[in-house]
This record gives sequence, structure tokens and C-alpha cells, in this order.
Amino acid sequence: MTIDHSARHVGEATLGEFAAALRGTVVRDGDETYERERAVWNAAHDRRPALIAKCAGVADVTRTVELAHSEGLPLAVRGGGHSIPGFSTCDDGIVLDLAAMKGVRVDVGSRTVSAEAGCLWRDVDAETQNFGLAVTGGLVSTTGIAGFTLGGGIGWLVRRYGLTMDNLIGADVVTADGGYLRADDDHNPDLFWALRGGGGNFGVVTSFDYRLHDIGRTVYSGLVFYPAEEAESVLRGYPLACAQAPDNLTTLVNMTTAPPLPFLPESVHGKPVVAIAGCWVGEGSHGDEATQPFRSLGTVIADVFAPHPYTAWQQALDPLYPRGLHNYFRSSFLRTADKSALDTLHTGFAEIPNGLCEIHLHHLGGAMAKTPPEATAFAVRDHDYIVNVIARTATASGYREAVDWAKGVTSMLGPDAATYVNFTGEGSADRARAAYPGGTYRRLVEVKDRYDPTNLFSLNQNIQPSR
Repeated sequence: MTIDHSARHVGEATLGEFAAALRGTVVRDGDETYERERAVWNAAHDRRPALIAKCAGVADVTRTVELAHSEGLPLAVRGGGHSIPGFSTCDDGIVLDLAAMKGVRVDVGSRTVSAEAGCLWRDVDAETQNFGLAVTGGLVSTTGIAGFTLGGGIGWLVRRYGLTMDNLIGADVVTADGGYLRADDDHNPDLFWALRGGGGNFGVVTSFDYRLHDIGRTVYSGLVFYPAEEAESVLRGYPLACAQAPDNLTTLVNMTTAPPLPFLPESVHGKPVVAIAGCWVGEGSHGDEATQPFRSLGTVIADVFAPHPYTAWQQALDPLYPRGLHNYFRSSFLRTADKSALDTLHTGFAEIPNGLCEIHLHHLGGAMAKTPPEATAFAVRDHDYIVNVIARTATASGYREAVDWAKGVTSMLGPDAATYVNFTGEGSADRARAAYPGGTYRRLVEVKDRYDPTNLFSLNQNIQPSR
């Protein structure tokens, strides 16, 4: 039986008892901080939750889950709050806010790190880089680790060390019945399998344990910019360069609008450009050599590849993705970047609706492709690329047109193209199914039936229970 989410009113006595038992705080409509606390990174979602539970620890998480379950209220789990489809907020329900839970503990001897679910990637990077260690993290350091990990985790170390979730070795989970479980290879392995790629469907992960890698404190990284007029030839040359790229190097193409950065000539500010960004892990001299094919694909406007502190590179794109914009992402995996796909991207770039919109073409493979597809719920391992079409507007004006553009570009890549749950702008049963092969999806339903049969955790790319 599925929970009836029509109940919207909770008695004052119940709320008072709940708030008194919490170590954290409860924020409700009318409170001085409500407007600030209800806001999320993606301004396309303007929701008004009945209450926001700012959890201080696992006990608070358990109490909040139990309240949502007993009162039949929608439950949104918020880590970093970057959810593109707006899953980190809701109308009339409860937002379970993990932001205060930011503990990070590095075990240098075992090269592992335990991080609480409210951490952003910059929090984890700061602690692990103190020892020259790292795990694949977000391209934007203000992204929360929780949703990023549970959906997969494509970042600058993906070709060298795999997805973030490939490096997950254990997790602590509060389940829909208020239980507290350990999920790893030895404890609840079915749940551990599902957490790695199945999103937030199965419970609230309160802590993540990751395997770390010795990358040092410096990576050879940067961007090279080409004029938009050469987009077709740059796109054509990019897969050729990728074909000879070692696993130490992760790159992406960004078809974008030149920001007013000091190293770019003023003559291109605000003009369409094609940028290639990349990160090499290893000796810098080898990085210079390995990135050269990507830095000679056309007329170079600017080339800022150089040794950079890893933490600085992780934060380099942060100013380009501020809070408060209207955001929509749409993605498609590509087995290869063939002529048809590249022509579609070129056409989409030519039709870009405004200067905030972008098209990314990420090179995958490497370590990510070496994990068997059945080992985790993230099963799309044999595709060399993923396209992420980013539709953004400063306000609601023009947003619908930008979304239609993004949908149009990805639909041209093929109606059956697999999608990536972290790069999906809306929640629907069709989009969730499109993220997983049939056998994987059926197995996810089995895990959902066991751990969340009433679909309490429905604000996600939802795996619906079978009953």
C-alpha cells in the first residue's frame, strides 16, 4: 500500500513534541528564517514546505523520517540542495535538511574517508587534500556529496579512478521504517548495490565511506578556447584526440558563451566559443604532452592549461554556476561520438537560446568502463561519452524556451538514448526507466520493495515499488 500524501495538516502538539526532541532546529512558514531556508540552488523550483527539519545527527534524521511516515507527508531530502529537478524541496511536506552534518574524517593509513551527508565537495576536498588524497568529486565544488554519489558521480578523476560511487565502500542509512542500517559488501549487499547509482530511492544516507587515491596536491589542468566559427572542426577533432588519451586524462567540450575572464580578449566576451577543459593526474610534464592534441584543434583564443592545486581546479567553475538561476539539464549517453551526434551538437550550439545555456560533451571510459555493469546499479558502462545540455536563464523569462531547446537537442541524439539521473531536469517514471537497462531496473524494484515498499522516498528519479 502506498502512503497517502494527501494529508497536509499536522497537529500543533505533534509538531511541538517533534521540535522539542530534535537536537537541530525546525523552521516553519512565518518564521524569520523561513524564506532563506526554503530557497534552493535552482530557482526554477519555488516550493513552500510545511516545515524544514535542520538535522544535527542521525537521531534527528530518524525522527524526521518517522514523522513523515506517520503523518503521510511528502519528504524531500536535502544535502547540498543542487537537485536540478527540485527534489530537495516540496510543497506542504517536510524538507529533511542535512546541511549541518558536515563531519569528515580521513584515515591516512587505510586511505579512506568518512563524510557526513551534509558535506559539499569542497568540504571533502579540503580534508583529503591535506594529505594529498582525493576521490572523484563534482565539477562544481558547491555540489553536495550525497545526491552526486548516489546517482553516479562524473568528475575530473572519472577516467583514472572511476565514478564517485565506484569508490564508495560503505554507507550508513536510515530506512523508511526508521531503521538504521550499514550497507557495504558484507552488510545488506543488495542495498549497497542499489545505492550505487539508484539515487535516493532507498533511504537517507547519513554518512559515506570512500576509498581515496594518492594524487598529490597539484594536477595539470585548465581550458583552451576556440572561436565558435570553428566549432564543427573542433568537434570533429575531439574524438580523435580522445582516442589516444590515457586514462590519467579526463576532458570535456563546453560549447558556451565566453565569460568576462581576464585571460580572454575583451573582443570575445559575451560571444559564443568552444572550450575544452581537462584534468591530468600524474607528472605535469606528461600532462602537458597528453593534453597537446586537445590544445591544437583550431585557432587558439586562450590556453590556460598549467599545473594547478587540485582544490583550486575543483573550484574553478564555481563562479559560473551561482545560486538563483533557473536551471534545467538533459543528458544522453553516446556509445561513440559519430558524425550524426556531432552534427546534432553543432546544430544545437548554433541555435543556443541565450548566453547562459551550454552543451557539454564529456569523455568517459577508462576506469569507469572497467567495472562490470552488473556490479552496481549504474550499469551504462560501455558508452564513451555523455552529453549534458544545460538550459539556464537568469529569471523565469525565457526559461520554457530554453528547456524546449535542451529537450530538442537530446531528442535528436536518439529516442532510446540512456540518460544519467544526475543530469536529468525532471522527475518522471519514463526518465527513471531510461536511466537503467531493463534487468537493472527490475532488480532496483526488488530492492525498493524490500526497503521502501510504500514509496516514502519518492522525491527522486523514482523507482516505484511493485505494489
